Amino acid sequence: MISKQLLLTYFYLLVYITLSSGVILYNKWVLSPKYFNFPFPITLTMIHMGFSGLVAFFLIRVFKVVSPVKMTFEIYATCVIPISAFFASSLWFGNTAYLFISVAFIQMLKALMPVATFVMAVICGTDKLRCDLFLNMILVSLGVAISSYGEIHFNVVGTLYQVTGIFAEALRLVLTQVLLQKKGLTLNPITSLYYIAPCSFVFLFVPWYFLEMPRMEVSQIQFNFWIFFSNAVCALALNFSIFLVIGRTGAVTIRVAGVLKDWILIALSTVIFPESIITKLNIIGYAIALCGVVLYNYLKARDIRSTQPTGETKSFAAEKRTFDDNPNSILSGRAAVDEEAPLITSSKGL
Repeated sequence: MISKQLLLTYFYLLVYITLSSGVILYNKWVLSPKYFNFPFPITLTMIHMGFSGLVAFFLIRVFKVVSPVKMTFEIYATCVIPISAFFASSLWFGNTAYLFISVAFIQMLKALMPVATFVMAVICGTDKLRCDLFLNMILVSLGVAISSYGEIHFNVVGTLYQVTGIFAEALRLVLTQVLLQKKGLTLNPITSLYYIAPCSFVFLFVPWYFLEMPRMEVSQIQFNFWIFFSNAVCALALNFSIFLVIGRTGAVTIRVAGVLKDWILIALSTVIFPESIITKLNIIGYAIALCGVVLYNYLKARDIRSTQPTGETKSFAAEKRTFDDNPNSILSGRAAVDEEAPLITSSKGL
């Protein structure tokens, strides 16, 4: 008989896949001029940030669900502010890409996340340039290039927005490792929202003021409170579902779930958005890129196991935690790159 704990784990995975796919499709539908027609990605992201920060404030200050961490002005200025800046940038660029390219193609481009993370880690000195990883990054990049070549509705602007968002998120991940972890500061999902969301909101206000506010006319904006409220709730729920899945499984499991989610999302997007067409080159290129991602996962897992003391017996749970804590793992990239997830500890994707 299947245990209740295993069933609960499968349920969390199902919720994660459903919410992750649903929020991405929801954002696309809201932003697309062909559907809900709210072509203001910075505004939508600011709504997510404001809502998430407000919920976190009530959970910490009013309902006392968790206690705030000891945050000094120095840590906030040197850690939270720069991390929030790159986090806001990744969400801004990633959500803007929905205006120009399809959901399916965006998911294919997200295979570049380990490449971006590796490059930024090498530049920042947190990882070393190795031949095996370098060749692996070339394989992933080749697959994405083939997929891009096969894209019928290829758009340079949208592709640049998405790739820029990926590299901004990669830099955010590396900064999280360099700045927060070295100071011994650990943020859970609620405290992450509490500190990061308001700061990200402020950073997003600057481009919003110059780029979107002049184009916004109240008489022409189709604003529906329940649409934006439900969208923000789903984005918030996604962050907590990621936290629950990581807590019950491990990096490998959520990576497999992420790959499954990507294929489901690519297939669903072609049904929900008929203008999204997938070619054979798209599939071939994405399959090559995923092979590179799987190989990257294997190499990083091997590195982590090789650093463990020999002759020491570890519990499975402890090994999972060690693997999950690796900031350069594809888990961090996938979870953080999904633009719909405004949470420093999880963000896109998954």
